[in-house]
Amino acid sequence: MLVKTYSASVQGLQATAVTIEVNASRGIRFVLVGLPDNAVKESHERIMAAIENSGYQFPSRQITINMAPADIRKEGSGFDLPLAIGILATSEKVKENLLNRYMMVGELSLDGSLMPIKGALPIAIKARELGYEGLIVPHDNIREAAVVNNINVYGAKHINQVIAHLNGTQLLEPTVINTRAEFYAQQTNFEFDFADVKGQEHVKRALEIAAAGGHNVIMVGPPGSGKSMLAKRLPSILPPLSLQESLETTQIHSVAGKLGSSSSLIAQRPFRSPHHTISQVALVGGGANPQPGEISLAHNGVLFLDELPEFQRQVLEVLRQPLEDRVINISRAKYTIAYPCSFMFVASMNPCPCGYYNHPTKACCCTPGQITRYLNKISGPLLDRIDLQIEITPLSFDEMSRTVPGETSAVIRERVIRARKIQEERYRDFRDVHCNAQMTTRLLHRFAEPDEAGREMLREAMNRLQLSARAYSRILKVARTIADLAGSEKVESMHVAEAVGYRNLDRSSWGE
Repeated sequence: MLVKTYSASVQGLQATAVTIEVNASRGIRFVLVGLPDNAVKESHERIMAAIENSGYQFPSRQITINMAPADIRKEGSGFDLPLAIGILATSEKVKENLLNRYMMVGELSLDGSLMPIKGALPIAIKARELGYEGLIVPHDNIREAAVVNNINVYGAKHINQVIAHLNGTQLLEPTVINTRAEFYAQQTNFEFDFADVKGQEHVKRALEIAAAGGHNVIMVGPPGSGKSMLAKRLPSILPPLSLQESLETTQIHSVAGKLGSSSSLIAQRPFRSPHHTISQVALVGGGANPQPGEISLAHNGVLFLDELPEFQRQVLEVLRQPLEDRVINISRAKYTIAYPCSFMFVASMNPCPCGYYNHPTKACCCTPGQITRYLNKISGPLLDRIDLQIEITPLSFDEMSRTVPGETSAVIRERVIRARKIQEERYRDFRDVHCNAQMTTRLLHRFAEPDEAGREMLREAMNRLQLSARAYSRILKVARTIADLAGSEKVESMHVAEAVGYRNLDRSSWGE
């Protein structure tokens, strides 16, 4: 007897439909073909125990299973449920006539319980695309999969519930989530707020500019000056996620298995802060079973690298191409995958090995050579991709003891949103350009050329401060954002002057 069930395999961020053909014939063997990996091959023991512990008998016949298409590698434990249902259907324990209406995924525990799987969201998207009536998933994956509309999503805790549903004896209820209402309700519920930060007004201003223009930032200051505290509050002033951005972000986290059972759409921009011992593969993605890396998990959000010089140099160098292209292409012998990685890069570091260079009260014990070697741990090409370089000094006692609350993130966010709307209108005819940080050289000359006074000021700054050539375009991009925040159509000298102040590391006198 031949039975077919339907499932899907996740490759990259997309799901591929898999047809599972189960044939029962004379004999006592179990044969599984179709390029399964070890996790799928081991499903035989899990399925046998789950079926027997659920009150059924495993068929005493030769079971031959083909997973089509046979040229695509099947990975993970999500095929346990469709395999088990197909085996039971060959012995007429499950009615066959409804199997073609559903796609199903789920890992089986030995007692028949369904365990959560990775990638439920892209699988739900594929099931809707192929016109299935419903998708059956483990109960812990309900909210994740139910984000997709126009398809019934059924959550089951035990294989017996799936069997009863397919036999029509006890139907599962489809899960309905008011995704849009939940999404908008959670968008402004931030854990951290800029109102909690005392002082550091110039740093807050710089981060506001960075958020308004999508600029990359590095903060340089002694230990305890508030670098990490300020970085954690950056998502609270970024423009809210659109539904399309949220779906993209949620899909990446779904594939990586980072969504909890209570999660549906991600409503806030992600903030990723990996430890400095991270490897290249963990940062960019890949591996034997390809997974998104930290730069993809930060897609549409913020990637924060604290203590930047402590990261391995070869790890930092792999950031260069993703920062420019906003997509990471991972090519291995057996696969090629593209993960999106459009993120704001925020970094922090001490100004020198001891941490007290330019400190107002503590003396630095480092020589100029030591400071230079410390800064040289960050390559020029990587530093070239950072628009704002902010120097932070510790707060005085009077500033720390101030009881008046600072400006809230909500107020700053409103200004950022207004500036972003100006940029959206400006670049509406240009593909893949959405903010000032993404301007090409041609767009830079078209939209960011300063007036005569601004051009003269920039020339004087370049000569007096001996700024490097890479600083020129970065200054103009930042000046354009400052002008947008001020509501000015032209880049004026005051905007250029402020932008020049955010190029501290480019000054030839730094570290002397």
